[in-house]
Amino acid sequence: MQLVINTRASLLHRRGNRFVISNNGKSHEFAASNLTSIVIAPSVRLTSNAIELATQNNVDIVFLDSKGSPTARVWQPRLGSTATIRRRQLEACDTELGRQVSSAWVTKKIQNQLDFLSELAQRRPQQQSLIEEKSETLRVQIETLQSLTGTVDQCRESIMGLEGTCGRVYFDLLSQMLPREYQFNGRSRRPAVDGFNAMLNYTYGVLYAAVERACILAGLDPHIGFLHTDNYNKPSLVYDLIEPFRIIGDRVTVLFFTGRRVKSEFFREVPGGIELAPEGRAALITNLNERLEKPVRYPVQRPKQVGAKKFRQIKLRATIQHEANALANQLLGKYDLPKIIDSNDLFNDELPT
Repeated sequence: MQLVINTRASLLHRRGNRFVISNNGKSHEFAASNLTSIVIAPSVRLTSNAIELATQNNVDIVFLDSKGSPTARVWQPRLGSTATIRRRQLEACDTELGRQVSSAWVTKKIQNQLDFLSELAQRRPQQQSLIEEKSETLRVQIETLQSLTGTVDQCRESIMGLEGTCGRVYFDLLSQMLPREYQFNGRSRRPAVDGFNAMLNYTYGVLYAAVERACILAGLDPHIGFLHTDNYNKPSLVYDLIEPFRIIGDRVTVLFFTGRRVKSEFFREVPGGIELAPEGRAALITNLNERLEKPVRYPVQRPKQVGAKKFRQIKLRATIQHEANALANQLLGKYDLPKIIDSNDLFNDELPT
């Protein structure tokens, strides 16, 4: 379970083997053994004893800024990584393997977008023809993506161009699905210029933290990416691996708006745009965590062999770690390419019309 502390002036401290959150004379306790990570918003205090308990139980502490971006984290000093995995990670950057992994992640991202648009179309007969027409662009880009050959350096510009084309069509359609007062004009990041993008950026920030944690625990270097290029302090692999999981943030955010659960006090103005206010962050995180805690069907990763596909039920949150582990095993030659879970297995709730 992920513990998120949003309330200003809260204090996180330790009582035996439990974390305690205190604020305004009230306190809540959580067993360290039940937690995987603690996410801390601005203006929250914590003690060194709480940090010690976290490191003893392999619970990472992630600090977020007001926009939802990770700014720092506290790890236990013994990481389950090996030099061999990171050497193979570097080698893959210069081979077709890097392109295959990148293409697989981007393909699944686009396919997830297609599946989501299809669900929205089924509940909006008046917009079904428009969604179907525009969705054909995404299908064409997937076919082109799957036809690419060569190393990731040779294909990077093409992959990112195809992904960008799909993104523009996808978000234009999502905007048209929202109530008129919340429709937006394309993606805006930091700062967002509208409520939808402010909320979406925050969900992505939380997912970035989860993906980075998964990479480190799997023995991967989060700064050695395939599709996204290296840069100073840029977690390139996190930007790569998050792609098929962005649909989690997309769905949570769209359902917030189409379900008319958004309130004006969820947002506040900042220079150049708007961001989520504390009330908005609290409401969004609650819904995102509920989604991440839901059980999903996940394909069992097995050594290279022919046979019927097997599944098991795990929490949606855990699929991120499993995909990072699958990549590490694939780099070591133990498995075929990682199998990202299908969006049909991720989600089965009803969408508001």
